[in-house]
Amino acid sequence: MAFRIHESVVRGEIDNCVKGMVRGRIWVEGRAEPVVLELKGNAWPDLAGCLLTFTNSQKRVPHPHLKALHPMQRGTIGDLTASRKVRVWDVPVDEALEVLDRKQKPPEHMANCIYLEWFSEANGRVVIESVDYEVTISAPEWRLSAEEDEERARQAAAGMAGFMNRLSEQIERHKRAHKRPGEEWDEHDYEKFLKESDARTDKYMELVDKYGDSEEAEAKIAAEMGWDRHDSETEEPDRLSAEEINAICEAAASEPEPDPAREGIDWIRTDDGDLHHPLQHRCFESAIRVWRQADKLGLTKADDDDLAQFISEFQITGGKLAGALGGVARGDDFRDAAFVVASLKRALDHLHKSQAGLEAVVPKKLLPDPTITEARKELFEIREGILRLMDEFRKRP
Repeated sequence: MAFRIHESVVRGEIDNCVKGMVRGRIWVEGRAEPVVLELKGNAWPDLAGCLLTFTNSQKRVPHPHLKALHPMQRGTIGDLTASRKVRVWDVPVDEALEVLDRKQKPPEHMANCIYLEWFSEANGRVVIESVDYEVTISAPEWRLSAEEDEERARQAAAGMAGFMNRLSEQIERHKRAHKRPGEEWDEHDYEKFLKESDARTDKYMELVDKYGDSEEAEAKIAAEMGWDRHDSETEEPDRLSAEEINAICEAAASEPEPDPAREGIDWIRTDDGDLHHPLQHRCFESAIRVWRQADKLGLTKADDDDLAQFISEFQITGGKLAGALGGVARGDDFRDAAFVVASLKRALDHLHKSQAGLEAVVPKKLLPDPTITEARKELFEIREGILRLMDEFRKRP
């Protein structure tokens, strides 16, 4: 995914005064020295030939993967402009979300957005995007001709295409590992399939991040994802038909009643009437409890990388368990045991990351000892529960 650093930026300068080259320095929260840019290409006409300086007066949040951001960014320019038009809410985020929950539209206006995109040899696609920066633009040293602007647009598109190709290669690499139709899959085959799904999701989210959600954007995204063409071997569309989607939705709407004899083992019903696997529900509730305890202490994920890893990975584990065990709780019979084991492995990986984050937090004394003890116990027992289920499903035919 794109390395988005706008919340971490303190200030910066982007210099396109020399045609064909963009140089710059960007100071980010948590680093004394600036990130240096040496990039081939030109900015949009509004910044071409100019020196852009900007300051972030908002609260800065250190990027959770700041260590991975290379101090020297070499590569090519994508789209570089201070005049991108975006919709901005006129009310605070919390209030806007409440309005959206009521199926209403929050008040908004169009605003200029600074959008700095480049394709780095070290970090792939890097993006800075904000409507809140204080911006100064010098008079241009030169201007793009119409032909030069067309070439600039082609180069920016080529940079994005190259980045997309790398994501596509990941999909194809996992896809080639699949067995042929009719061959029985084991847990390792499902693991490969799930990795392909992750890679496909990454590509889709990157395209949405780049192009937005307009009708024109939908067409571009569909073309990049291959949804507007047919598979060369089967001549079947890559996407489900409307009839297939409706049939799936109808089947999902008629939820079967779970086996009463398996209550408390495969399923529980929560106060709101939803069915959950007991282990998944325990993980979800435990993660929420830890997050609320940290919140009461005035701590957020932005305050410490290890704390963020501990809480975030705990929450992700609950989500992965929902995907692995939701069908078990509902009594679905279409998922074979190997798929459940492969999905549980993914949940276990995130739980281990949460445990590592917790142990890194302990010496920092950010959380009280009772909270640490409870969380450590919960993570250990959930881990044992996952391993027990993996063993159980491996023994199933």
